[in-house]
Amino acid sequence: MLPALLAATAIAADPAAAAPAGFLDFTLKANDGSDYPLGKLKGKVVLLVNTASKCGNTPQYAALQKLHETYGAKGLTIIAVPANEFGKQEPGSNADIAEFCTSKYHVTFPLMSKIVVKGEGIHPLFEWLTTKSPKPGAITWNFAKFLIGRDGSVIDRFDPKTKPDDAKVTAAIEAALAVPELK
Repeated sequence: MLPALLAATAIAADPAAAAPAGFLDFTLKANDGSDYPLGKLKGKVVLLVNTASKCGNTPQYAALQKLHETYGAKGLTIIAVPANEFGKQEPGSNADIAEFCTSKYHVTFPLMSKIVVKGEGIHPLFEWLTTKSPKPGAITWNFAKFLIGRDGSVIDRFDPKTKPDDAKVTAAIEAALAVPELK
């Protein structure tokens, strides 16, 4: 009993042992407050987007939904992560955000709880994406997009003004989907 307890304490005391090493190691909160471990997306291609309801880029929700409808059955998962850091353009509660997304844009892809994607209180996933991933750099505005491969690697990044249905985004998604699923 004592050796097991000491081993568990040593692991807990070693921050490197618990530090997420990649996208699939993080957990977000879904819009309903439940845990959404990204590890469950292993084998899927993911387009992660920080979103806002009152932004000039908000109409991109329609193109994101279309991507979901077009590529979802082929292995693409769109994840919307609302954030309020840019112009306070996501002021509502999680319930307000869900109502807006479903009533205005008929969103059926996963919608997360509102988090911080830049600055003080930044969520660990976005800290990792912007500093340790292969595509680092600060989030500059709402609707920054990260394309994640089936193995959890960050394949590409698209700036907020690049629309989800832009040819370079769809080409990157199609190339990622062409990679065989992991066994």
